[in-house]
Amino acid sequence: GTAISLNSVEVSIPPDRNRKIGEVQWPSRMPPNPQKEFAVTQVVKVPSEDKALEWYRGNRNKRHQVIIFVHGFNNTYADAVFRFAQVVHDSGTDAAPILFTWPSRGRVFDYLYDKESANYSRRALEDLILQAAKSPDVDDVTILAHSMGSWLAAEA
Repeated sequence: GTAISLNSVEVSIPPDRNRKIGEVQWPSRMPPNPQKEFAVTQVVKVPSEDKALEWYRGNRNKRHQVIIFVHGFNNTYADAVFRFAQVVHDSGTDAAPILFTWPSRGRVFDYLYDKESANYSRRALEDLILQAAKSPDVDDVTILAHSMGSWLAAEA
């Protein structure tokens, strides 16, 4: 699609004693076992940028930091959601997490498709970064990008 979609996604992560730090414990069946596997517990469509700002104000830390994650090549939306949840959890950051996803096919033989999709998403990422950087509510923006997401972030 051509429109930006904003969502609030809550992810349950198994207790550290039941998982290997640095890895995503993928659900083996539905519903997932939250004691042993990552699980999406809630997805809520955010209807406007004003509501997104409201979410940020409720989730920001005292230093008003955000971390924007841009996934890489061959990653599905689910891959990006769970990987970013794992990174945020395992790193212990309290910065407000913002996931920027672009339409990867999530298949190793679709590099050119992913490259074009990343290129198409450049302006949307640029807009997100500029909005965060210009916001009086944000004092620090960190961009964490992986693989083709790094190319996308550099272009933005």
